Amino acid sequence: MKNKLREKMLSGEKTIGSFFELGSGSAMECLALSGLDYVIIDTEHGPYDPLSSLEFIRVAKLYGVTPLARVQEISRPAILKLLDAGAMGLVIPDVNTVEEAENIVKWGKYMPLGSRGVAPAAGTDFWMKDYASRGLDHYFEVSNRETMLFPQCETLGCLEHIEEIVAIDGVDGIFVGPFDLSSSMGIPGQFEKQEFQSALRHIRKVCAAAGKPSIIYAANEKAVKDGFALGFDSVTYNMDVNILINAYKEAISRLKG
Repeated sequence: MKNKLREKMLSGEKTIGSFFELGSGSAMECLALSGLDYVIIDTEHGPYDPLSSLEFIRVAKLYGVTPLARVQEISRPAILKLLDAGAMGLVIPDVNTVEEAENIVKWGKYMPLGSRGVAPAAGTDFWMKDYASRGLDHYFEVSNRETMLFPQCETLGCLEHIEEIVAIDGVDGIFVGPFDLSSSMGIPGQFEKQEFQSALRHIRKVCAAAGKPSIIYAANEKAVKDGFALGFDSVTYNMDVNILINAYKEAISRLKG
């Protein structure tokens, strides 16, 4: 069990991902063939459940792109089922408190970090791989190391408690949602505001000091470059549907022009 995204991040490589909304195995194949480092299956805003996510995760692994998933909510079933389906990492939205972040670890990591439920499932290779055949202690150690949990900083509560949340053992990094975060700050979409830029620098600084990666969502190519310029370790570039629509619009405009 090896998380390629984690390996790239530890080596200092800048990585780029995208949200998965198109909802087919063929679409996942295309995204994987594009050279993306990871894809986030969106079960928060997308209509997907663990069963449909299972297909997308299998295709992603087959084609060598790291499958992550954004969970629907902070709950044991939402976290456990996507990990059991094989997601190599989770983005958890709407985190407001330290207690919520602690529950994410409780439900998403095996002991001694948490109390994730133990069962052979697709995401654990039905315990048929070498790492799962050397005793539960080794299996827990490998799974906890390779499965990444990213609380999403998109609320004032998360921003105010960011040092405590990042310090939790089992929190592997932070994912910044700029649209919701700016809205929570009362400046929706005003990303150039000084207070918003200061918040981003603070989040990145806290993560860097803890030796944990920071990821930010970017709606366009300029925002991707800005994210890397701010020092974020990874940028999630838009979502497949918007990129597809924009590519067709630009092509049609050129062809008709």
